[in-house]
Amino acid sequence: MKAIFLSSEKKDIVFTERPKPTPKAGEALVKVAAAALNHRDQWIRVALYPGMTYDCILGSDACGTVEAVGSPQDEAWIGKEVVINPNQNWGDHPEYQSERYTILGMPSDGTLAEYVCVPVDRLHPKPAHLNHEEAAALPLAGLTAYRAVRRKGGVQKGHRVLVTGIGGGVAQFACQFALALGAEVYVTSGSDAKIEKMKSLGVAGGVNYKQEGWHKALLKMSGGFDVIIDSAGGDGFNLLLKTMKPAATLVFYGATLGSPSKLDMPRIFFGQYTIKGTTMGNDEEFKEMLQFVEQHGIHPIIDSVRPLAEGIAAFNDMRDGKIFGKVVLKP
Repeated sequence: MKAIFLSSEKKDIVFTERPKPTPKAGEALVKVAAAALNHRDQWIRVALYPGMTYDCILGSDACGTVEAVGSPQDEAWIGKEVVINPNQNWGDHPEYQSERYTILGMPSDGTLAEYVCVPVDRLHPKPAHLNHEEAAALPLAGLTAYRAVRRKGGVQKGHRVLVTGIGGGVAQFACQFALALGAEVYVTSGSDAKIEKMKSLGVAGGVNYKQEGWHKALLKMSGGFDVIIDSAGGDGFNLLLKTMKPAATLVFYGATLGSPSKLDMPRIFFGQYTIKGTTMGNDEEFKEMLQFVEQHGIHPIIDSVRPLAEGIAAFNDMRDGKIFGKVVLKP
């Protein structure tokens, strides 16, 4: 089968032939109809992801049809359209992942291929209102955003919510989920065009973080935030604190700009702020996320749908910030 493979010899991804997998007991073979890229894949490509290994097929997100199973008791799945939960060994505690936790697509072979084998308990029916490409865009970013907005952020109707870096897939889902909950949502971006796009989707306002005093403009525009969802970190973290209402919550799921050189701790304790870290989500939250998306008729934002053979160019466009929404690859 064709696949996008992280080669130890090349120290890069290659589009190549790989053996078609065979499902073992308790596994299902999924014929991939569509698979989506995540920034995680690019971090792995350049060896900047924890627990790096090589010689594996990348990709965490996919929608497809179950073609075969490894155990007779699972035959009811054959022919079903499914999305795949990319969690591997979350563990028993809902609040945090186990030490054995990994994500599909490194170290285990992932979804950027014509076929993928996964445990049957990773399969979920495709939401009926989504096509293959939309469903493929959902799993990893949707799960991360759902946990950040619901469990960690506690977003409710009437809350003022800020989502930073709206060019990213998780940020876009966080916006969509917060809007569905009845929140008043604001965004930041380095692109005015991306801010205008999100306004057309229901966002109340936004500012370009490249502009001097962007945090002051946000505060004036919004009156302050009940919840902030951030992925950038860096020294702008302290500026975000200046936009928070008393007793507000800041949830962060990434640190693209690294750690702050210093942290404004007095502002945090005098403001009675809550700062929470999060990543991915547990298996029950994945199920809840799919139900939430279906209940509210949410459609992922898709940048483009491309052939799997053009996957390396798609990686480069994602790396260079040339996309808005999810990039989906079709075998």
